[in-house]
Amino acid sequence: MLDSLLRYIESFKIDHAIAMPVATLLAVLAAVVLIGIVEVITKKVLLRFIHQFASRTATNLDDLMVSHGVFDWIARLVPPLLAYRMAAPVLKFYPGAVPMVNDSLVIYFAVVVILLALSVLDVLYQFYSGHPVGKKLPVKSIVQVLKTVVVLIGAVIVISRLLGRSPVVFISGIGAFTAVLLLIFKDSILGLVAGVQLSSNDLVRIGDWITMPKYGADGDVIDISLVTVSVQNFDKTIVVLPAYTLISEGFKNWRGMQESGGRRIKRAFNIDMQSIRFLDDDLMKKMESAQLLKSYMRERLQEVANHNRAVGADESSPVNGRRLTNLGTFRAYLQAYVHSLAKINTDMMIMIRYLQPDAFGLPCEIYCFTKTKDWAEYEAAQSDIMDHILAVLPFFDLKAYQLQGAVIPSPSAVKA
Repeated sequence: MLDSLLRYIESFKIDHAIAMPVATLLAVLAAVVLIGIVEVITKKVLLRFIHQFASRTATNLDDLMVSHGVFDWIARLVPPLLAYRMAAPVLKFYPGAVPMVNDSLVIYFAVVVILLALSVLDVLYQFYSGHPVGKKLPVKSIVQVLKTVVVLIGAVIVISRLLGRSPVVFISGIGAFTAVLLLIFKDSILGLVAGVQLSSNDLVRIGDWITMPKYGADGDVIDISLVTVSVQNFDKTIVVLPAYTLISEGFKNWRGMQESGGRRIKRAFNIDMQSIRFLDDDLMKKMESAQLLKSYMRERLQEVANHNRAVGADESSPVNGRRLTNLGTFRAYLQAYVHSLAKINTDMMIMIRYLQPDAFGLPCEIYCFTKTKDWAEYEAAQSDIMDHILAVLPFFDLKAYQLQGAVIPSPSAVKA
């Protein structure tokens, strides 16, 4: 086609040396006009149709693609592709200019593809942030990792084209600067690796309650980026943690509790060991009046009587044979009391146990799980149990241990 144009120009008795650049210039102008027409059709017709179609569909994904300009970036790929295909025929008489033009087009194409890929990743992030999958996976970290990879690959292609070298040669040359890069970008690299580990192993998600006392973090995760994790404490302060600290130093994630059947109560109180004694007749009658102890007292008294009769125990002395104690009866009462509470999950472990006695008395621990996992409701249920325990101790002639003569600091001293 260019040869025909050249012959047509030479038919006007124009010298060949002048006809060649004129023909080339006309061909370039024709190519520019053609590319312009295609671009106008693409943007004014196809893009408008796509935008209207997306606004009428029920799905939100295409609307996000329109708002982030995904289709606009795709339309921008058409001109360089068309120009790349036309460069060799149009510049047939100047073959030395073809590589330079093609390299420029490749660089432009690579930049547009990078921007297109980043827009697609933004769409995916925004789409999955409101999706159930987004609550299980750290979408933001994954998207940021992919963005980093896309930009690095695109930068290698662009720089290699500018230098006129193969991308493989360029990548191999980076090895000489590895030590310097590791030193300069140490925190970013550590954060990147930690972010990938947190994402791949599903160690933390948006909405998880985590605690790291060393950094003053005790609250819900509100953001997970490539190198940082943001935690909003329950006092509404926000702590930003480097992602690699979660991997290197560890943290407590309460997700398991939140996904389980309840939240654990593990609370101990001390009993004055001097108040522990055997049940006498008066105290035994008092115990039998407690509804939660009726079946226990009936069964245990029968069991104790059978045992003492079998071994011929002399019941004139309390040290002979078996006897019920106010402490053991109190433990049985607590077991029945906790089982009777509507807020306690009876399908999970319920245990009342004694811990190692010390100078502060005999620790008695309540171990159970509430049905609710809400913090306020959990604390209310735990407080109700402790209120009842402390109030019912005198009924069993037991005393809670309290250190006498302890100096309690004044509020001003505590504040200081």
